[in-house]
Amino acid sequence: MKDYAEPLARLIEELKRLPGIGQKSAQRIAFHLQRVPREEAERLAAAVHEVKDKIRLCSRCNNLTDRDICEFCSDPTRSADVICVVESPFNVVAIEKTREFHGQYHVLHGALSPLQGIGPEQLKIKSLLERLKGGVKELIIATNPNVEGEATAIYLSKLIKPLGVRVTRIAMGIPVGSELDFADEVTMLKAIEGRREI
Repeated sequence: MKDYAEPLARLIEELKRLPGIGQKSAQRIAFHLQRVPREEAERLAAAVHEVKDKIRLCSRCNNLTDRDICEFCSDPTRSADVICVVESPFNVVAIEKTREFHGQYHVLHGALSPLQGIGPEQLKIKSLLERLKGGVKELIIATNPNVEGEATAIYLSKLIKPLGVRVTRIAMGIPVGSELDFADEVTMLKAIEGRREI
């Protein structure tokens, strides 16, 4: 005996494929979608279709956009001589929330991970090297502070420093609002290394 009618079971299975959605969340969302007026469910479906039809990669930085050149690359007020390299478009959003970075971005769409078969060829590194020919003075590497992100940062640094471009890495350490006794050794080390004068 089945727990759900076939269309509902199929919707739950598809929802479970989404990141962060487990069985219970998928069930709640599926039942919610079944209860809402048809127009609301159709708006959701239309939004998904529109994302698949209209969103593409910026031809310059590889960020997600609905135009050829994204809003960051086409903004004349942003500095073109500083590029912040990130792993994913989601990282751009996190940096933009600070309202402090006024340069441009380059999205790699991943990080080096030999165990998962991700080498330099799978990342958007070639287009980054092309961009560096245009008078870039500094490259800020803002990859994630994990093994893959660190390996990517080191690889990029060794590749780009000989080109005469200043390569920096974002500071890492203790998050604001946490306590020192909860920090692991690597986080504590990065916090001490990244210290600054006050």
